[in-house]
Amino acid sequence: MIASIAQGLLIPFAGTSLGSACVFFLRKTLNKQIQRALTGFAAGVMVAASIWSLLLPAIEQSESMGKLSFIPAVVGFWIGIFFLLFLDHVTPHLHLNSKESEGPKKNFSRTTKMLLAVTIHNIPEGMAVGVVYAGWISGDSNITLMSAIILSLGIAIQNFPEGAIISMPLRGEGMSRPKSFLMGVLSGAVEPVAGVLTILAAGIIVPVLPYLLSFAAGAMLYVVVEELIPEMSEGSHSNIGTVLFAVGFSVMMILDVALG
Repeated sequence: MIASIAQGLLIPFAGTSLGSACVFFLRKTLNKQIQRALTGFAAGVMVAASIWSLLLPAIEQSESMGKLSFIPAVVGFWIGIFFLLFLDHVTPHLHLNSKESEGPKKNFSRTTKMLLAVTIHNIPEGMAVGVVYAGWISGDSNITLMSAIILSLGIAIQNFPEGAIISMPLRGEGMSRPKSFLMGVLSGAVEPVAGVLTILAAGIIVPVLPYLLSFAAGAMLYVVVEELIPEMSEGSHSNIGTVLFAVGFSVMMILDVALG
């Protein structure tokens, strides 16, 4: 069991690392259309994962509440939204393609602020994987090992383009290839850490599992709406981002429903 959990938590991290490695094989910058397409794909995967892997299981686990089974899902969802909103306000960070930093005014380098932005982004993804594995550990009949693995793979798939989107712009700004790769890898290191902490929290108080599932969903959807959708819609010919959003959503939905 421990080996399965470790593998599941490291799969998304591996996706980010492999994507970051693109800096060794591609030119300094990513084409705007490619960047927009990759962002749209990642957003689609995250939305589908939030629904099929997190919100629906949270509601199913609360069926004993009858018509009020939506309460844990709604409460956890909004706590997740406010948690990311809080992190947005207390962490100095800089989104991709943005010239103005957000959060407290700190004398951090542009690279550090970009890394912090991606770290905030990756926390809910790590929590999502961790809470699904926590559900499997608890013996919940609605969450199987396969469904947990599928979510890990889905997050890894969308982490691959994210890794490239992080490391390539840093290379374009003059950073060396090895350091750009390292920054991309570090941005994904928070995911297994967040996953482990979530598993420990769920293990202490099993009844909070539906709340943790929906918490992760709310946090992920906050990232999608706050960061990914604006990036994929920026500029002209933004329909490529919308189309790839649908592709990412479809891929994750198929994986979750057909295999999970």
